[in-house]
Amino acid sequence: MIKFLMSIILVLTLGILGAKAQDVDNALYKMGEEIFWETCSDCHGEKGEGDVPTFPALNGNNKLADLKRIVTNIYQGRENMPPFPELDVEQIAAVATYIRNAWDNAHGGVQVSQVAVILEGLEVGVAQTTVWDAIFTETQAKRGAIVYSGVCSHCHGNSLNGAPEDPDMNSSPPVGRAKFLRNWEGRSMATLFAFTRATMPNDNPGYLDDEAYIDIIAYMLATSNLPAGDTELSTDPEVLARIVITQKP
Repeated sequence: MIKFLMSIILVLTLGILGAKAQDVDNALYKMGEEIFWETCSDCHGEKGEGDVPTFPALNGNNKLADLKRIVTNIYQGRENMPPFPELDVEQIAAVATYIRNAWDNAHGGVQVSQVAVILEGLEVGVAQTTVWDAIFTETQAKRGAIVYSGVCSHCHGNSLNGAPEDPDMNSSPPVGRAKFLRNWEGRSMATLFAFTRATMPNDNPGYLDDEAYIDIIAYMLATSNLPAGDTELSTDPEVLARIVITQKP
């Protein structure tokens, strides 16, 4: 009798899991995977392993069962995670679908209509600018150049091309000019700021204050031949989230 009951429970469990797996929209899942690789993997890891405690692991994270939490964090940001107001309803649903069901996760599918309902209570339609809209000042970039030369050039090179000054060190990603802009194409300044502040320098992440990090970024933009303006680049993540990195105006 006990074996019979256990068999019934097993069948019912498998049926529930099967229904849950079928609930995932494959098109949304694939879209979410692409967005994750382009936008999220630098901080959360290619396999969702994260960079604890700075960026939480997504793989095996039971908090992903809370869809409202996911949508709110993506759209408004949370702690080290910048907001992504540039993502539309379908894209947010896609990312949520992917991270809830990728790797070892199995939290079920997400419908675009569900995300739309959650977003009704949040600010929608935030105006955006790009890095070509004179978002920093020459004075700020000059301050950043001084900090960069003492903290960053050893690994990223005096020309910001990723060539290390120490031949015994591995090369680092370029942080200026065309290749830098190409690598960060379509991402927000909030993402760049959060990633830089949380991971640089490698041997002592977060050791600079926010103003120093944003000044360095202003220098990176100036070196990339982007125009300077009359207003300094802010450290406010909501402001930075509205500025998109693009290769061309």
